[in-house]
Amino acid sequence: MPRCQKMKNGLTKIFRRVRGDLLETDLSAYFEVVERIKALAVDGLAEAELRTRAEALREQAKTGLAPSELEVESFALAREASRRALGLDPHDVQLIAGLAMARGRVAELPTGEGKTLAAVFPASLLALSGRGVHVLTFNDYLARRDAAWMGPVYRLLGLSVGCVQEGQAPADKRAAYVADVVYATAKEAGFDFLRDQTAYSRDELVHRPFFAAFVDEADSTLIDEARVPLVIAGLAGRPDFEAGRLAALVRSLIPGRDYETDDEHRNVFLTEAGAVRAEAALGCGGLYEAGNQRLLEALYCALHAQALLRRDVDYIVRGGRVEIVDEFTGRVMDKRHWPDGLQAAVEAKEGMTRRSEGRTLGSITLQHFFRLYPRLAGMTATARPSADELREFYGLAVTVVPPHRPSVRTDEPDAVFTHVAAKRRALVREVKAVHATGRPLLVGTLSVKESEELAADLKAAGVPLQVLNARNNELEAAVIAEAGRLGAVTISTNMAGRGTDIRLGGADERERGAVVALGGLYVIGTNRHESLRVDRQLRGRAGRQGDPGSSRFFLSLEDDLFERYGLVGQLYRRHGLSRSDGEVGTTLLRREIAHAQRVIEGQNFDLRRSLHKFSSLVEIQRRVVQAKRDALLASAETSPRTDLERRLGFFHLDRGWSDHLAWVTDTRETIHLVTLGGKTPIQEFQTSATDAFLKMLAGTEAAVAEDLAGLSSDDGSRSKAVEKLRGPSATWTYLLNEDQFGWGLEILKGRNIGFGSVAAGVFGPLFLLTLASQRLKRWFRKRYSPELPDDGTEKNGKELT
Repeated sequence: MPRCQKMKNGLTKIFRRVRGDLLETDLSAYFEVVERIKALAVDGLAEAELRTRAEALREQAKTGLAPSELEVESFALAREASRRALGLDPHDVQLIAGLAMARGRVAELPTGEGKTLAAVFPASLLALSGRGVHVLTFNDYLARRDAAWMGPVYRLLGLSVGCVQEGQAPADKRAAYVADVVYATAKEAGFDFLRDQTAYSRDELVHRPFFAAFVDEADSTLIDEARVPLVIAGLAGRPDFEAGRLAALVRSLIPGRDYETDDEHRNVFLTEAGAVRAEAALGCGGLYEAGNQRLLEALYCALHAQALLRRDVDYIVRGGRVEIVDEFTGRVMDKRHWPDGLQAAVEAKEGMTRRSEGRTLGSITLQHFFRLYPRLAGMTATARPSADELREFYGLAVTVVPPHRPSVRTDEPDAVFTHVAAKRRALVREVKAVHATGRPLLVGTLSVKESEELAADLKAAGVPLQVLNARNNELEAAVIAEAGRLGAVTISTNMAGRGTDIRLGGADERERGAVVALGGLYVIGTNRHESLRVDRQLRGRAGRQGDPGSSRFFLSLEDDLFERYGLVGQLYRRHGLSRSDGEVGTTLLRREIAHAQRVIEGQNFDLRRSLHKFSSLVEIQRRVVQAKRDALLASAETSPRTDLERRLGFFHLDRGWSDHLAWVTDTRETIHLVTLGGKTPIQEFQTSATDAFLKMLAGTEAAVAEDLAGLSSDDGSRSKAVEKLRGPSATWTYLLNEDQFGWGLEILKGRNIGFGSVAAGVFGPLFLLTLASQRLKRWFRKRYSPELPDDGTEKNGKELT
């Protein structure tokens, strides 16, 4: 290598170290370690000798020796154990990914390259400390599968393996968490943590102190899911009997006349005419009077459920329940709720009776839960687009690991059409033509509704197929196993885009040669997603481990992404388009679509950052409460004659924290209204939440002292008091889908108009002026934006900046 080039490379490395480069692509140092691992002679050891060597490493780890000093021998022993227990000889790239994770990084390893085995190396290394390592998977099935599959490797090294599943008895979970390596989902580990926060004695705890976690599908779990609060609730409250009445009312309202939505179709608000009709139907007087605030909030929840949440798109109804569908995966989101008022409204919309809403006992976002681990790392096939967020929220850098075999997948340019009907006809023609050759196809759709409509069109065209969506997600493993066989056509929501491995020729690969000759799996996407990572995951179903394959997206300018962000008029105007049945996908148009996608991703990043600011203060407060609970738990061992005082402390602290969380929820729903007075929502929230929290703590201490003073005599009242201080008779957990209303965004930017209506009674003319300006701006856009020929639909022409 020329001297100048060496100097340049050296300076580049130094510069990256100084500025903390987000992406690590120079793997030369890793390859050097891999060669040392492979050179260590352990293949001649008997199984007992392998365990002896591993036990010697464990003893060294307990003396305080750093994992980096043990990694070569530990990885070499795990490599040999994999060969013997599983018959798998790890590739160099799997070892590199394991090294990156052991050093606290997110390893980007392409689909099909064996991330499950790669995680064994860092997990077994850190488990030598005896402090417990968690491998957090995407779902219960994968946790169960991976623990059973990789278990023999760990056991050959003298390490124990546990598996945590939803619904396990506390004793079984406690036994699982004691293991050296524990496989679980992030949400179940988080729910167990919240349950521990309601324990009245150490015997009820299932977790031990956190040490290390390796997160599978890290970008999805650490970014997409991370802002979602995990909630534990107990019996309290009563059903909202107004929900059914309000659902009937909003069904009678007419869009455009009685209510309108904002530009992104995220929020809805009543027009003046709609407010008059609602007041007449409810007989409540003025909707915006102070005494009608709760009614107004419930009315807007009903309107939001009716106008913005779509059955078979945002949720499905199955088994008498409303089940929310994850926009990123297309799967039903298990145990996911909207905020109680909105959840009740959707259930009323679908004719269901609302059960008790419950009292929130504790909550933590997944993002803050992950940060409880002193050591955190992860793996995924699509980490690069999330590198900024991974660094900002977790301090994690990304190591880009190349595939074992170079990818030969062909990614075709997008096929773009002016309207949905033209796109649908082209899709049917394409699938029918490719199916006639015998080549397998996977078609990824955006929603349950779209997957079923496309499937109906294809069946009418004589194409046999399988449909995979949230309605039949229990068939996922069986459908995906055969999606690569000759002639297979699989129509799926994005649930086939992550955590799946499609083998050419079917599960047994019997027809592999014939499928390879036809070009491998052909993946078609029917929409671009708000997240580029979701699109990359779908493409990644084809071309695993050097297999042939191809992918292509079919788009229309009427797709949800372009409608929601007001791009339709902009694209028509800039490219001189008119309604056409053929493709209109020029290179420039495709570039502009890709640019718009990146801008939208940036907006969503800003939203996640805003939500993080709100949740961070509450997390600090939760830690204060946790410290007080821990002290009460410890007092049972140091001062066991103070049982009543301890139970009073638990009772009032838990009740005060529950009340505070309810206050936080209510305040966050309306805090953005302070922008009408020129104030900053986050600053006002932090000030108010801090004051409320300090008052709660003081009130808790006063309540305990007052109760103790009232129970100073032993006249039987003490035993009655202890009986009263029992916790809730039943608890349950769920995840809160809290971003439906665009929390934290300024009302004067046209967001969150729905709950903003509550301010009318307080701010009066100023609020009404805001609504009027929004309507005027929308009218102006419609008046001067190009119309789509033939269908008479006007599109807004707002440009993204």
